[in-house]
Amino acid sequence: MQTFAAYRIHEQRAGIETMQLAALSPGEVTIRVHWSGINYKDALAGTGRGRILRRFPLVGGVDLAGIVMASDDVSLAPGDPVLVTGCGLSETRDGGYAEYARVPAEAVVKLPPALGLREAMIVGTAGFAAALAITQLEHNGLAPGQGPVAVTGATGGVGLLAIDMLACRGYQVVALTRKAESAPLLRRVGAHEVQVLDGAPSARPLEPERWAGAIDNVGGALLSWLLRATRMQGSVAAVGLAGGAELAVSVMPFILRGVNLLGINSSATHRAKRLAVWERIAGDLAPRHLGDIATRTVNLSGLQQAFESILAGDNTGRTLVRIHDTEH
Repeated sequence: MQTFAAYRIHEQRAGIETMQLAALSPGEVTIRVHWSGINYKDALAGTGRGRILRRFPLVGGVDLAGIVMASDDVSLAPGDPVLVTGCGLSETRDGGYAEYARVPAEAVVKLPPALGLREAMIVGTAGFAAALAITQLEHNGLAPGQGPVAVTGATGGVGLLAIDMLACRGYQVVALTRKAESAPLLRRVGAHEVQVLDGAPSARPLEPERWAGAIDNVGGALLSWLLRATRMQGSVAAVGLAGGAELAVSVMPFILRGVNLLGINSSATHRAKRLAVWERIAGDLAPRHLGDIATRTVNLSGLQQAFESILAGDNTGRTLVRIHDTEH
């Protein structure tokens, strides 16, 4: 029986192991994985600093792109290039840090023609979350020309892809970051303005109205400040919580300005919406600066060091994981 390498996470340890296909989580589709990526959630799971996995052991990696090897679903044939993001990967089922993956057919998205396997993982879970946030903001009334749109955590994967996508749609994007040295990169991918954060935001009940909308990747005090500075009927999409899971804010932005707080859960998005968002990623939200956003590539043996770099805040952009040698 064929064996392969996988980065497997146990309750007290994690590392590269040899596995067999029979040991993978059940599913209708077997995929030869070419690329994956590293997200903040992956770093928490791989280091044991966050309770991400709901059972042990599991192969890590919340996204993957590769080629179908076998399928019990008539809509997916051997040889099809596909991607999977979220859908329980590295939470309840084995994920993308392995040479092979087995997943439910409903989790599989056929690769959009505009994307190669590597490009799909530059987008990955981060880009899907960014596109989902934009879709939700627009569903709640945001449109180009209404005013500036803030993006926090701007140098991370979600932030950079959100800036790129928003700029593609014609929005005036303001990138908020603590990394002043990243300003040229942020402007290159589409930021109209870069605001360097210095110190804690104010704690006034309401701030002057500034933002037509916002995508927040930080949480905590920064999310509270964004809500208090959002214009009448504006919306803030909450994507991440690297800056804290607690939110201290009065009801004043909500009842005096009608501000909306939109929670973005990219992992549990139902299939119809997932397909629609990926269609937008290949269409009107297609990022134009993937080469700038992909800043690092590692293999399975480099995962642990990459996790530590991400958790320390030393990383910019997207870190890709090369699983199989490939030109795709």
